[in-house]
Amino acid sequence: MPCYRCGARQVDPVRGHSPWRRGVKGDEQVLVCPGCQASVDWTADLDKCRKCGSAHLVRRLGEVECRDCGTTVPPAEGGLTKVAGLLRAPGLSAAPGVSRAPGLSEEVAQALERVLGRGAPSR
Repeated sequence: MPCYRCGARQVDPVRGHSPWRRGVKGDEQVLVCPGCQASVDWTADLDKCRKCGSAHLVRRLGEVECRDCGTTVPPAEGGLTKVAGLLRAPGLSAAPGVSRAPGLSEEVAQALERVLGRGAPSR
C-alpha cells in the first residue's frame, strides 16, 4: 500500500519497528511514509477519534479502533457490500473505480524471487 499523501511505496521491511505510520482517512486505512510525517501537522487531514480526538486510528475487519483510548467504532451499514465488491477472483478485472499501481505485480514477483530463491528443488 503506498503513502496516501505522496504515493511512495514501502520497500522490503527491515526487522523491528517500521517508520511508516498507519491512519484512517475517509473510513479507509492509509499509510504515511516517514518523509510525509516530517511535514508540519501530517495528521490534520486524517480521521480523528470521536472520543479523545486522536488520529492514532487503525482499521481492521471493518472496525476502526483508537490506539490511544481503545474506542472501537463498528463497521458502517453497507460496509460489507463495499468490501465484497472489491474482492475478486484472480484473473478478473479490478472493481470499478479501483486501479492497480503500475508495476506492482512485477515488484511482488521480484520480492518472492528474493525470498524464495531461484531453482529451489521441487518436491
